[in-house]
Amino acid sequence: MSFWVEWMAVVSIMLLGAASPGPDFVVAVRNSVVHSRRAGIFTALGFASGVAVHMLYCILGIAALIAQSVWLFNILKYAGAAYLVYIGVKALQSKGYDTMVVVEETGKNPAAHTYSAYRAWLDGLLTNLLNPKATMFFLALFTQFISPDTPLWVLVLYGFSACAVTIGWFSTVAIVLNQR
Repeated sequence: MSFWVEWMAVVSIMLLGAASPGPDFVVAVRNSVVHSRRAGIFTALGFASGVAVHMLYCILGIAALIAQSVWLFNILKYAGAAYLVYIGVKALQSKGYDTMVVVEETGKNPAAHTYSAYRAWLDGLLTNLLNPKATMFFLALFTQFISPDTPLWVLVLYGFSACAVTIGWFSTVAIVLNQR
């Protein structure tokens, strides 16, 4: 395949992957609606940081090792499941509904001021990194659509493109879901 065909395949598949429902989407919606548009955008930056890590280990060939090591993949899978349970428990314990009532009545979101940009970014990063499906997604992407003779600079360009798609999609989600 030519460079442009590969690049279009990577960008198209990344867009479909980002738009498909999953843990990243749930966290993006939660942070955007409960906290603020700003929190949603920083969460998107966290997802993109996770994508950068996935792209880096794919470029370096580590994804093949993870895919072949059942032990390593299971550790990643259970760490991801534990983090998702943690997020779920925190969501159940949150005052999300009460916050939404206050926002509707006053037009101000008290939770927006207590949720730091760093915390939103970290939520995005950990959610993305601890999702075992992301590892398999990037491994499949690189093994199916990128040829072994693709130059390093092109692989890096694919990585930047994947990060840009992630930021673009999830920032759009944050903007659409929170007009304040």
